[in-house]
Amino acid sequence: MPEFASSPRSTVGLEWELMLADAATGDLVPRAPEILADLEARGASAGITGELLTNTVEVISDPHEHVAESVDDVRARLDLVHAAADPLGVRLLSAGSHPFAQWYDQQVTESTRYATLIDRTQWWGRNMMIWGVHVHVGVDDREKVMPIVGAITARLPHLQALAASSPFWAGEETGYASNRALVFQQLPTAGLPWDLPDWAAYERYLDDMARTGVMNDATEVRWDVRPAPQWGTVEVRACDGVSTLAELAALAALTQCLVEDASRRLDAGSRLPTLPPWFARENKWRAARYGLDAVAIISADGEQVPVRDDLARLVAELEPIAVDLGCVEELAGVATILATGASHERQVAAARRADGDLRAVVRHLFDEFETGRPKA
Repeated sequence: MPEFASSPRSTVGLEWELMLADAATGDLVPRAPEILADLEARGASAGITGELLTNTVEVISDPHEHVAESVDDVRARLDLVHAAADPLGVRLLSAGSHPFAQWYDQQVTESTRYATLIDRTQWWGRNMMIWGVHVHVGVDDREKVMPIVGAITARLPHLQALAASSPFWAGEETGYASNRALVFQQLPTAGLPWDLPDWAAYERYLDDMARTGVMNDATEVRWDVRPAPQWGTVEVRACDGVSTLAELAALAALTQCLVEDASRRLDAGSRLPTLPPWFARENKWRAARYGLDAVAIISADGEQVPVRDDLARLVAELEPIAVDLGCVEELAGVATILATGASHERQVAAARRADGDLRAVVRHLFDEFETGRPKA
C-alpha cells in the first residue's frame, strides 16, 4: 500500500496541459518530442514533460506556499517552451479540447505505459484529445484525505464550470460547455471518486484494483479529485485546460482555499458536508452541459442554486482564508471570470462573430494564451 508522503499543509502545485498548434493553420502538430529534446539539450527541461499525445506538453510548477509562486514557476517555464516552439512555427494554446482537430490525425507518445493504455481502451483511448489542469494541495494528515476528497467532490461543479472550455469537438459545436468532462470519464478508473470514508477504505480499494488487474498502482486512479500519496496532496483533476494564466491562478486559489477550509473544519472536530453520489453525478453532468449557467445541487436535502450565485457567495465566504494563505488577489480572479464569462462562452462568441469559422476560435485562443488574460 502506498505511503502518504509528508507535505506542508495547503502548499500548492500546478500541472497545465498545453496544445501545440501550427501558427498558420491552427491545427495540432506532433512537435512535443522535438521541443522536449531541445529543452533537454539546453538543460531547461525541469518541470516540462510530454503527455499521451505528441501534440501536448505539460508545464508543472514546484510546490509552494503561495499560489503566486506556483504561477510564477509556470510562467517561467512557459517562456522556455515558447523559446523552443517559436522557431518551429508552433504556437501554444489551452482549452479542454481543440475546436476542429481530428483524433485519427494524432500520434501517441512512445511509452510502454501509454501503449498499454491505448491497447486496453482502444477507440476511447485514441479519442483522448483532451487537455486539463491539475491542482495539488498539501494535506498534513492522511486521515483527513478521504473526508476532504468527499467535501471537494461537492464543490466540483463550481470548479468544473469555471474552467469549462471544450464546447467544440472535431469541428462541431457540441452544446456542452465541457465535452472533455464526459469524454475523459470513459477511461477505466476515471470519473467521480468512490464514496470512501477513510484511508483504510482507500487502501482496500487499491488492493482490490491491483488484485483484479485493473491497475498497477495509485497513479492509475484517474478520479476527478483523488489522493496523490506520492506527493502528500489532494489533487483536483476535474477541470478543463484553462485558456489563460490568470484563470489558472484563480482556479488554484479557489482550490487551495477549499482544501484549507475543509482541513480547518476537521481540526475543529466538524463533519464535512458531502453529497449523495446521485447528486454528485447529476452536478457533474449539469456543469458539463451548462458551465456557468448550471444550477448545482448543494446539499443532501436537494437545495439548488445557480452556480454563478453560489460561486460569488463562496468567494466571499473564503476570503478570510485567502487572506491567511496570501491568495486574495488570485481568488478575486473568480469574480473576473464571472464577469467576462468562462472560456466556453468566449469561444462560442468568437465562433459566432466569425460565422462559425472555427479557425477564428483557435486565433482567439492563441491571443488569450499569449496575453494571459481573458478576451471578451
